[in-house]
Amino acid sequence: MSLEKLYHQKNMHIDNTNALIIIDMQNDFMPGGALPVDEGDQIIDSINQISKIFKENNGKIILTQDWHPKNHKSFASNYNNKNPGDEFQSEGIGPVLWPDHCVQGTKGAQFHDKLNIDLAHAIIRKGYNPEVDSYSGFIENDKKSETGLKGYLKALKIKRIFICGLALDYCCYFTALDGIAFGFEVYFLVNLTRGIDLPPGNISKSLQYMKKKGIKFATKDFF
Repeated sequence: MSLEKLYHQKNMHIDNTNALIIIDMQNDFMPGGALPVDEGDQIIDSINQISKIFKENNGKIILTQDWHPKNHKSFASNYNNKNPGDEFQSEGIGPVLWPDHCVQGTKGAQFHDKLNIDLAHAIIRKGYNPEVDSYSGFIENDKKSETGLKGYLKALKIKRIFICGLALDYCCYFTALDGIAFGFEVYFLVNLTRGIDLPPGNISKSLQYMKKKGIKFATKDFF
């Protein structure tokens, strides 16, 4: 599914019941990083602009941050005869293995230096359990371990969430689905995210499924 075929919302008012969730804008996901997303750095300026709009209109801004230990079981390096991109499925890990990335305390785990993190109200770290991967900003892949994001948003009486960042077909996608499942109205900022498309076709599949689940689509021009 092409982005042009998605229905884009326009001209909505931002207030204190809205939150912008910026997913994993970290060095390892940028071009030249350990797990690069093509053009991942090209959305930073626009994300900063949207963040300012939320700040000026009393919306909340939350950053998520992949924060893996070195022995994380989603890393291909922790298996014999496995390579990044190999299909792999076990409880909490999969559908593929990854290169080592966003290891706790490393430069790769840091936010890109052009991202304006000063505007954020909170940072949610995820993926620090070596036994379980964590794509969603809400809940880890075991579908049991919550990150605390849901409780934080509920305490602030947030009703609508807007998702952007990296990567479209993994962490952004699963955050959007869990947002719907937890009762939020979810908007996916399609031109403020980029995808991996692994396995091939994953971006189109993800967009189609989000639309089916009732997730709405908007662009940076909608504000």
